[in-house]
Amino acid sequence: MSSGTKRYWGTQRVARMCQVTPATVANWIDQGHLKGHRTPTGHRRVTSQDLVDFLQRHEIPVPPELAEGVPRERVVVVEDDVNYRRAFVRLVQRAGLDVELVQAATGVDGLLEIGRVQPALVLLDYSLPDLNAVQVIQRLLAPSRGSDVEVIVVTGGLPPEAEERLRQLGVRTIVQKSDGMRAIIEAMQDALRRRKGRAA
Repeated sequence: MSSGTKRYWGTQRVARMCQVTPATVANWIDQGHLKGHRTPTGHRRVTSQDLVDFLQRHEIPVPPELAEGVPRERVVVVEDDVNYRRAFVRLVQRAGLDVELVQAATGVDGLLEIGRVQPALVLLDYSLPDLNAVQVIQRLLAPSRGSDVEVIVVTGGLPPEAEERLRQLGVRTIVQKSDGMRAIIEAMQDALRRRKGRAA
């Protein structure tokens, strides 16, 4: 069953996917474990996105028929070191993060890509050949843009006044490159969870 761009799933199909009974699925919905709603005729329905979120939370594989209908979160990676950027992209793919990565090598290109794809998250190198992270974020978070994107700044080291300025601009997460790429992956996961929590 579908309505507009949303696809809905009934308790029978969800039960088959999770290998439980329809009554168990109904119970999950009624108790708030699985986000869903009742139709006027009393049937319970779950959107594709809510079902994917539930499956991922409980580490149940997401079947292709379900994954196809759910848009992936976009992440813009702004990093001028091409080798570092490629290595990071490979790590994200191996880590199984269900995101679409968009790459940029300069601050200006990054801003253009951010405007084009409207990402959920921006991963921003502090030192770029044209603009530094503060300059990019000032343009990105300008009130006229109306952006609520999460920004993670990745740095090889920055002066205390630069960190203070980034915090004032609303940057919650600054990751040192010396902490390794895994630390960046964890920061991305945290940021995407926060964003989903705000949207819930």
